[in-house]
Amino acid sequence: MRQLWFTKFIAIALLFFSLQTSASRLAIVIDDFGYRPHNESKILQMPVAISIAILPDSPYGREMAEKAYKQRREILIHLPMAPLSKQRLEPDTLQPTMSSEEIDRIIQQAIQKVPYAVGMNNHMGSAMTSSLPGMQKVMHSLSRYRLYFLDSVTIGNSQATKAAKGTPVRVIRRNVFLDDVQSEAETRYQLNRAISIARKNGSAIAIGHPHPTTIRALQKMLPTLPADIELVSPSMLLSGTPAGGNQHKWGKQCEIKEAPDTVTSKDYLAIIGDTLVGNPIVNMVNQHIQKLAEDKSQQEE
Repeated sequence: MRQLWFTKFIAIALLFFSLQTSASRLAIVIDDFGYRPHNESKILQMPVAISIAILPDSPYGREMAEKAYKQRREILIHLPMAPLSKQRLEPDTLQPTMSSEEIDRIIQQAIQKVPYAVGMNNHMGSAMTSSLPGMQKVMHSLSRYRLYFLDSVTIGNSQATKAAKGTPVRVIRRNVFLDDVQSEAETRYQLNRAISIARKNGSAIAIGHPHPTTIRALQKMLPTLPADIELVSPSMLLSGTPAGGNQHKWGKQCEIKEAPDTVTSKDYLAIIGDTLVGNPIVNMVNQHIQKLAEDKSQQEE
Protein backbone atom coordinates (compact mmCIF):
# COMPACT_ATOMS: atom_id res chain seq x y z
CA MET A 1 0.00 0.00 0.00
CA ARG A 2 2.86 2.36 0.79
CA GLN A 3 4.34 1.68 -2.64
CA LEU A 4 0.97 2.37 -4.26
CA TRP A 5 0.58 5.63 -2.33
CA PHE A 6 4.13 6.66 -3.22
CA THR A 7 3.54 5.96 -6.91
CA LYS A 8 0.42 8.14 -6.96
CA PHE A 9 2.24 10.87 -5.07
CA ILE A 10 5.08 10.88 -7.61
CA ALA A 11 2.59 10.97 -10.52
CA ILE A 12 0.79 13.97 -9.04
CA ALA A 13 4.07 15.70 -8.23
CA LEU A 14 5.32 15.21 -11.78
CA LEU A 15 1.99 16.47 -13.13
CA PHE A 16 2.37 19.63 -11.05
CA PHE A 17 5.99 19.95 -12.19
CA SER A 18 4.99 19.58 -15.82
CA LEU A 19 2.33 22.29 -15.52
CA GLN A 20 4.88 24.62 -13.95
CA THR A 21 7.48 23.90 -16.61
CA SER A 22 5.20 23.52 -19.64
CA ALA A 23 6.52 24.57 -22.99
CA SER A 24 6.35 28.23 -23.97
CA ARG A 25 3.92 28.81 -26.81
CA LEU A 26 4.80 30.48 -30.09
CA ALA A 27 2.24 31.41 -32.74
CA ILE A 28 3.45 32.24 -36.25
CA VAL A 29 1.12 33.90 -38.76
CA ILE A 30 2.03 34.38 -42.41
CA ASP A 31 0.26 37.43 -43.89
CA ASP A 32 -0.54 38.51 -47.45
CA PHE A 33 -1.77 35.12 -48.66
CA GLY A 34 -3.57 34.96 -51.99
CA TYR A 35 -1.17 36.53 -54.48
CA ARG A 36 1.83 34.19 -54.71
CA PRO A 37 0.58 30.58 -54.82
CA HIS A 38 4.05 29.16 -55.55
CA ASN A 39 5.54 30.68 -52.40
CA GLU A 40 2.40 30.13 -50.35
CA SER A 41 2.33 26.43 -51.19
CA LYS A 42 5.72 26.14 -49.48
CA ILE A 43 4.23 27.67 -46.34
CA LEU A 44 1.44 25.09 -46.50
CA GLN A 45 4.10 22.38 -46.37
CA MET A 46 5.21 23.63 -42.95
CA PRO A 47 3.68 22.51 -39.62
CA VAL A 48 -0.08 23.06 -39.47
CA ALA A 49 0.30 25.16 -36.32
CA ILE A 50 1.58 27.94 -38.58
CA SER A 51 -1.47 30.02 -39.48
CA ILE A 52 -2.17 32.05 -42.60
CA ALA A 53 -3.87 35.42 -43.14
CA ILE A 54 -5.60 35.83 -46.52
CA LEU A 55 -6.33 39.10 -48.32
CA PRO A 56 -10.05 39.04 -49.22
CA ASP A 57 -9.70 40.36 -52.78
CA SER A 58 -6.63 38.34 -53.73
CA PRO A 59 -6.93 36.13 -56.84
CA TYR A 60 -5.86 32.91 -55.10
CA GLY A 61 -7.26 33.59 -51.64
CA ARG A 62 -10.18 31.16 -51.77
CA GLU A 63 -8.01 28.43 -53.26
CA MET A 64 -5.47 28.83 -50.43
CA ALA A 65 -8.24 28.86 -47.84
CA GLU A 66 -9.58 25.57 -49.17
CA LYS A 67 -6.13 23.96 -49.06
CA ALA A 68 -5.41 25.26 -45.57
CA TYR A 69 -8.79 24.11 -44.26
CA LYS A 70 -8.18 20.57 -45.52
CA GLN A 71 -4.96 20.61 -43.51
CA ARG A 72 -6.89 21.82 -40.43
CA ARG A 73 -4.71 24.94 -40.44
CA GLU A 74 -5.97 28.13 -38.79
CA ILE A 75 -7.10 30.85 -41.21
CA LEU A 76 -7.41 34.59 -40.64
CA ILE A 77 -8.86 37.35 -42.79
CA HIS A 78 -6.10 39.84 -43.56
CA LEU A 79 -8.35 42.88 -43.75
CA PRO A 80 -6.92 45.97 -45.49
CA MET A 81 -7.00 49.09 -43.32
CA ALA A 82 -5.90 52.62 -44.14
CA PRO A 83 -2.24 53.45 -43.44
CA LEU A 84 -0.87 56.85 -42.50
CA SER A 85 1.45 56.84 -45.50
CA LYS A 86 0.19 57.32 -49.03
CA GLN A 87 0.46 54.11 -51.01
CA ARG A 88 -1.57 51.86 -53.28
CA LEU A 89 -4.50 50.41 -51.37
CA GLU A 90 -6.39 47.14 -51.69
CA PRO A 91 -10.06 47.33 -52.73
CA ASP A 92 -12.42 48.05 -49.84
CA THR A 93 -9.72 49.28 -47.49
CA LEU A 94 -11.29 50.34 -44.20
CA GLN A 95 -11.12 54.09 -43.49
CA PRO A 96 -11.75 55.79 -40.12
CA THR A 97 -14.32 58.09 -41.74
CA MET A 98 -16.46 55.22 -43.05
CA SER A 99 -19.92 54.70 -41.61
CA SER A 100 -20.74 51.69 -39.47
CA GLU A 101 -22.87 50.35 -42.32
CA GLU A 102 -20.01 50.58 -44.82
CA ILE A 103 -17.55 48.89 -42.47
CA ASP A 104 -20.06 46.14 -41.75
CA ARG A 105 -20.61 45.59 -45.49
CA ILE A 106 -16.87 45.23 -46.12
CA ILE A 107 -16.39 42.82 -43.22
CA GLN A 108 -19.36 40.70 -44.30
CA GLN A 109 -17.95 40.45 -47.82
CA ALA A 110 -14.50 39.58 -46.49
CA ILE A 111 -15.95 36.72 -44.45
CA GLN A 112 -17.65 35.39 -47.56
CA LYS A 113 -14.45 35.67 -49.63
CA VAL A 114 -12.23 33.95 -47.04
CA PRO A 115 -14.07 30.79 -45.98
CA TYR A 116 -13.25 28.97 -42.73
CA ALA A 117 -11.62 32.02 -41.12
CA VAL A 118 -11.70 32.07 -37.32
CA GLY A 119 -9.84 35.36 -36.84
CA MET A 120 -8.98 38.66 -38.47
CA ASN A 121 -5.89 40.87 -38.51
CA ASN A 122 -5.10 44.19 -40.13
CA HIS A 123 -3.21 44.65 -43.38
CA MET A 124 -1.29 47.93 -42.99
CA GLY A 125 -3.78 50.08 -41.05
CA SER A 126 -1.83 52.56 -38.93
CA ALA A 127 -4.39 55.32 -39.64
CA MET A 128 -7.34 53.03 -38.99
CA THR A 129 -6.07 51.17 -35.92
CA SER A 130 -4.99 54.43 -34.23
CA SER A 131 -8.56 55.75 -34.54
CA LEU A 132 -10.68 54.74 -31.55
CA PRO A 133 -14.02 55.62 -33.23
CA GLY A 134 -12.97 53.73 -36.36
CA MET A 135 -11.92 50.61 -34.46
CA GLN A 136 -15.05 50.72 -32.33
CA LYS A 137 -17.05 50.39 -35.54
CA VAL A 138 -14.88 47.43 -36.53
CA MET A 139 -15.33 45.70 -33.18
CA HIS A 140 -19.07 46.35 -33.22
CA SER A 141 -19.26 44.64 -36.59
CA LEU A 142 -16.98 41.75 -35.54
CA SER A 143 -19.11 41.15 -32.45
CA ARG A 144 -21.73 39.59 -34.73
CA TYR A 145 -19.31 36.86 -35.72
CA ARG A 146 -17.15 34.40 -33.79
CA LEU A 147 -13.89 35.97 -34.91
CA TYR A 148 -11.00 37.10 -32.75
CA PHE A 149 -8.86 40.08 -33.75
CA LEU A 150 -5.09 39.87 -34.03
CA ASP A 151 -3.67 43.37 -33.81
CA SER A 152 -0.66 43.50 -36.13
CA VAL A 153 0.47 46.59 -34.18
CA THR A 154 1.58 48.60 -37.19
CA ILE A 155 1.51 51.67 -34.95
CA GLY A 156 2.33 52.01 -31.27
CA ASN A 157 -0.89 53.72 -30.20
CA SER A 158 -3.22 51.14 -31.70
CA GLN A 159 -6.71 51.41 -30.23
CA ALA A 160 -7.81 47.86 -31.06
CA THR A 161 -7.74 46.50 -27.52
CA LYS A 162 -9.49 49.57 -26.10
CA ALA A 163 -12.12 49.51 -28.85
CA ALA A 164 -13.00 45.87 -28.08
CA LYS A 165 -13.96 46.63 -24.47
CA GLY A 166 -17.63 45.96 -23.90
CA THR A 167 -17.81 43.59 -26.88
CA PRO A 168 -17.32 39.82 -27.07
CA VAL A 169 -14.39 40.28 -29.49
CA ARG A 170 -11.13 38.89 -28.12
CA VAL A 171 -7.95 40.76 -29.07
CA ILE A 172 -4.34 39.55 -29.13
CA ARG A 173 -1.26 41.49 -30.21
CA ARG A 174 1.75 40.77 -32.36
CA ASN A 175 5.14 40.74 -30.64
CA VAL A 176 7.57 40.39 -33.56
CA PHE A 177 7.67 41.01 -37.30
CA LEU A 178 9.89 38.35 -38.86
CA ASP A 179 10.79 40.08 -42.09
CA ASP A 180 10.63 43.87 -42.04
CA VAL A 181 14.08 43.43 -43.56
CA GLN A 182 13.96 40.70 -46.19
CA SER A 183 16.95 38.51 -45.47
CA GLU A 184 17.40 35.04 -44.02
CA ALA A 185 19.70 36.38 -41.33
CA GLU A 186 17.14 38.97 -40.20
CA THR A 187 14.31 36.44 -40.13
CA ARG A 188 16.43 34.04 -38.07
CA TYR A 189 17.28 36.86 -35.68
CA GLN A 190 13.64 37.91 -35.30
CA LEU A 191 12.45 34.33 -34.81
CA ASN A 192 15.01 33.93 -32.04
CA ARG A 193 13.66 37.16 -30.53
CA ALA A 194 10.15 35.69 -30.62
CA ILE A 195 11.42 32.56 -28.88
CA SER A 196 13.03 34.67 -26.15
CA ILE A 197 9.80 36.63 -25.65
CA ALA A 198 7.80 33.40 -25.45
CA ARG A 199 10.13 32.06 -22.79
CA LYS A 200 9.91 35.26 -20.80
CA ASN A 201 6.14 35.82 -21.08
CA GLY A 202 4.89 32.28 -21.68
CA SER A 203 3.80 33.03 -25.24
CA ALA A 204 4.56 35.20 -28.27
CA ILE A 205 3.13 35.96 -31.70
CA ALA A 206 5.32 36.47 -34.76
CA ILE A 207 4.05 37.70 -38.13
CA GLY A 208 5.83 37.11 -41.41
CA HIS A 209 5.15 37.12 -45.14
CA PRO A 210 5.62 34.59 -47.95
CA HIS A 211 8.95 36.10 -49.07
CA PRO A 212 11.55 33.64 -50.40
CA THR A 213 14.00 34.64 -47.65
CA THR A 214 11.37 34.14 -44.95
CA ILE A 215 10.45 30.74 -46.36
CA ARG A 216 14.08 29.58 -46.45
CA ALA A 217 14.70 30.76 -42.89
CA LEU A 218 11.60 28.98 -41.57
CA GLN A 219 12.40 25.81 -43.49
CA LYS A 220 15.78 25.69 -41.76
CA MET A 221 14.73 26.76 -38.25
CA LEU A 222 11.36 25.13 -37.64
CA PRO A 223 12.67 21.53 -37.62
CA THR A 224 15.18 22.51 -34.92
CA LEU A 225 12.98 24.58 -32.62
CA PRO A 226 14.00 24.15 -28.96
CA ALA A 227 12.14 21.45 -27.05
CA ASP A 228 10.64 24.01 -24.66
CA ILE A 229 8.92 25.91 -27.51
CA GLU A 230 5.52 24.71 -28.71
CA LEU A 231 4.10 25.99 -32.00
CA VAL A 232 0.41 26.86 -31.62
CA SER A 233 -2.29 28.69 -33.54
CA PRO A 234 -3.15 32.23 -32.36
CA SER A 235 -6.52 31.17 -30.99
CA MET A 236 -4.71 28.82 -28.60
CA LEU A 237 -3.31 31.89 -26.87
CA LEU A 238 -6.83 33.13 -26.19
CA SER A 239 -8.43 30.15 -24.51
CA GLY A 240 -6.23 27.07 -24.77
CA THR A 241 -8.57 25.60 -27.37
CA PRO A 242 -8.78 26.39 -31.10
CA ALA A 243 -11.40 28.91 -32.20
CA GLY A 244 -14.43 28.03 -34.31
CA GLY A 245 -14.53 24.70 -36.11
CA ASN A 246 -10.89 24.82 -37.25
CA GLN A 247 -9.63 22.18 -34.84
CA HIS A 248 -5.99 21.29 -34.22
CA LYS A 249 -4.39 18.58 -32.15
CA TRP A 250 -2.76 20.50 -29.31
CA GLY A 251 -2.32 18.07 -26.48
CA LYS A 252 -4.00 15.44 -24.40
CA GLN A 253 -5.92 16.19 -21.26
CA CYS A 254 -3.95 15.21 -18.18
CA GLU A 255 -5.48 12.27 -16.39
CA ILE A 256 -4.21 10.41 -13.34
CA LYS A 257 -4.87 6.74 -13.96
CA GLU A 258 -5.49 4.26 -11.16
CA ALA A 259 -2.45 2.21 -10.24
CA PRO A 260 -2.62 -1.59 -9.91
CA ASP A 261 -2.51 -3.10 -6.42
CA THR A 262 0.95 -4.56 -7.06
CA VAL A 263 3.21 -1.90 -8.48
CA THR A 264 6.25 -2.80 -10.56
CA SER A 265 8.76 -0.50 -12.24
CA LYS A 266 6.94 -0.94 -15.54
CA ASP A 267 3.60 -0.09 -13.91
CA TYR A 268 5.15 3.02 -12.41
CA LEU A 269 6.48 4.17 -15.76
CA ALA A 270 3.13 3.45 -17.43
CA ILE A 271 1.28 5.58 -14.89
CA ILE A 272 3.64 8.51 -15.35
CA GLY A 273 3.70 8.10 -19.13
CA ASP A 274 -0.10 8.02 -19.45
CA THR A 275 -0.47 10.96 -17.10
CA LEU A 276 2.05 13.29 -18.73
CA VAL A 277 2.29 12.04 -22.29
CA GLY A 278 3.79 14.49 -24.74
CA ASN A 279 5.57 16.76 -22.26
CA PRO A 280 9.22 17.00 -23.41
CA ILE A 281 10.62 17.58 -19.96
CA VAL A 282 8.72 14.72 -18.38
CA ASN A 283 9.60 12.45 -21.30
CA MET A 284 13.26 13.11 -20.57
CA VAL A 285 12.69 12.27 -16.88
CA ASN A 286 10.89 9.05 -17.82
CA GLN A 287 13.75 8.00 -20.06
CA HIS A 288 16.16 8.52 -17.20
CA ILE A 289 13.96 6.53 -14.79
CA GLN A 290 13.64 3.75 -17.37
CA LYS A 291 17.41 3.52 -17.63
CA LEU A 292 17.78 3.39 -13.84
CA ALA A 293 15.17 0.64 -13.64
CA GLU A 294 16.94 -1.40 -16.31
CA ASP A 295 20.32 -0.95 -14.58
CA LYS A 296 18.82 -2.09 -11.27
CA SER A 297 17.24 -5.12 -12.92
CA GLN A 298 20.56 -6.11 -14.46
CA GLN A 299 22.32 -5.76 -11.10
CA GLU A 300 19.74 -8.00 -9.39
CA GLU A 301 20.26 -10.67 -12.03
